[in-house]
Amino acid sequence: MTTLTPLFPTALTIAGSDPSGGAGIQADLKTFHNFKVYGATAITLLTVQNTCGVSRVQVMPVDLVMQQIQAVLEDIPPSAAKTGALGSAEIIEAIGAGARHWTFPLVVDPVLVSKHGAPLASRDCVDAYRQFLIPYADVLMPNLPEAEELCGFGIDSPELMERAAKTLLDLGAKSVVIKGGHLEGDPVDMYFDSAGHQLLPAKRIDTQNTHGTGCTYAAAVTAGLARGSKRITAIEAAKKFVTAAIGGNFEIGRGIGPLNHWV
Repeated sequence: MTTLTPLFPTALTIAGSDPSGGAGIQADLKTFHNFKVYGATAITLLTVQNTCGVSRVQVMPVDLVMQQIQAVLEDIPPSAAKTGALGSAEIIEAIGAGARHWTFPLVVDPVLVSKHGAPLASRDCVDAYRQFLIPYADVLMPNLPEAEELCGFGIDSPELMERAAKTLLDLGAKSVVIKGGHLEGDPVDMYFDSAGHQLLPAKRIDTQNTHGTGCTYAAAVTAGLARGSKRITAIEAAKKFVTAAIGGNFEIGRGIGPLNHWV
């Protein structure tokens, strides 16, 4: 069989579905498209949600998730992959078992709750992330509440962000981006790897339309890695993209609206 060279880099998102299109695999695919990366998906959970809230979450069987991933790997090998909402410890463990054999970079966005506060992971997922998936993360991207859950202590300052990042690096992640959107003042992120750390500043934008910010950010990093960028280069470009997407948001829906993925 002839193997064709793809016209564009490819990336795989392993995440949940948002029927309103603002977050999850829908946001990931929009982001990949913006970066001229071909996107493939493995759906881990279905949600019933819109901009006003989440009313139902249905986690997929672990074998169905892994069969989706395997189907993509066999036919369209990705240049990078990301995880979003995974839903159960069993899915996290199974993906970790596969990731130990992957040769492409993996971005882990450890989604625990939705923007509306609805749980998107079972209570035992935190330990599963720590044990089974974080050790294979090329870039781990928790927001402050997620980092607090993973580290077991509160984080409300740059000093504690640094402590959290070192804790997560000790779990095996090659690099960590602690997202500072929940800090008071401007949303300064911090990038850490074994060589040190770097600030990723931005001005806070006065808008409620931030649905899918974390998904979009992680997808943009994944796209950059798929295109061959170094980690910090991909992260800086992703930070610039997501900031512009928040600033260019538009009014869709009656609640927390999506970003503008056309920027």
